[in-house]
Amino acid sequence: MKVVHVEHQGRRLVGLIDPQGQIHDASELLTGFTGTPYSDAWFARLGAMPVEVLPMIERPVRYLPCVQGVGKFIGIGLNYRDHALEAGLPLPRQPIVFGKWTSSLSGAYDPIRLPEGSMHTDWEVELGVVIGKAGHNIPQETALEHVAGYCVVNDITERRWQGLDGGQWALSKGADSFGPIGPWLVSRDEIADPNALALWLEVDGIRYQNGHTSQMIFPVAELIAYLSRFMTLKPGDVIATGTPAGVGMGHKPPVYLRPGQHVRLSVEGLGIQEHLVD
Repeated sequence: MKVVHVEHQGRRLVGLIDPQGQIHDASELLTGFTGTPYSDAWFARLGAMPVEVLPMIERPVRYLPCVQGVGKFIGIGLNYRDHALEAGLPLPRQPIVFGKWTSSLSGAYDPIRLPEGSMHTDWEVELGVVIGKAGHNIPQETALEHVAGYCVVNDITERRWQGLDGGQWALSKGADSFGPIGPWLVSRDEIADPNALALWLEVDGIRYQNGHTSQMIFPVAELIAYLSRFMTLKPGDVIATGTPAGVGMGHKPPVYLRPGQHVRLSVEGLGIQEHLVD
């Protein structure tokens, strides 16, 4: 199931994507639903009717972040071997965890807004994991049962703020528009193995990142188990699982985003994001 949150003619709607890529309005299916969003019961409610019989939502629409009401937006640093090597850093012995402000969340086609004075804003295509079932001290063997679904994340980062000027990870990764997620939330039953997906990113048609989630140092189930030792993971929490090599900082000389550029990125089976840099 591919679930979207869209804005259409001034209304916010929950939609489902059919096999032809059309959006159908599923909002009425959730009327009166008192359970937990992104839980198995929530997906079951959305699946109560065939998507084809639901009313179609005519474009244009604005794609909102594919998860609404995000409680925690958790990032993982240096989780791909090739990215750690391009950064000149040793492979981490345990996951590097940081937080992104939820105010950084944006839609899959919203512009990337460069902060005032930014000259070092970089890109990071990532697999996003959305929690659907709460848990603390989750065993790794059952960790994927706590997943609602998966999405594309661009973990946009201002590198000078991150480390070149003393290190401010929360500020460098938390600016407005620095956390686009979507376009869709794809339910976990459609992704047989989250660590078997290709992912890529292009700027102005040049492919800079071309990786695979099998290259993660800490795979998805291990990340969920690890994080749940320190915090209760709750439905709607989003985990950005790290990026492969090819970020702008890794080039010689470095390449950073400039106004007017076009960024395109995807994770296999999870749709494509497209952003104009503003």
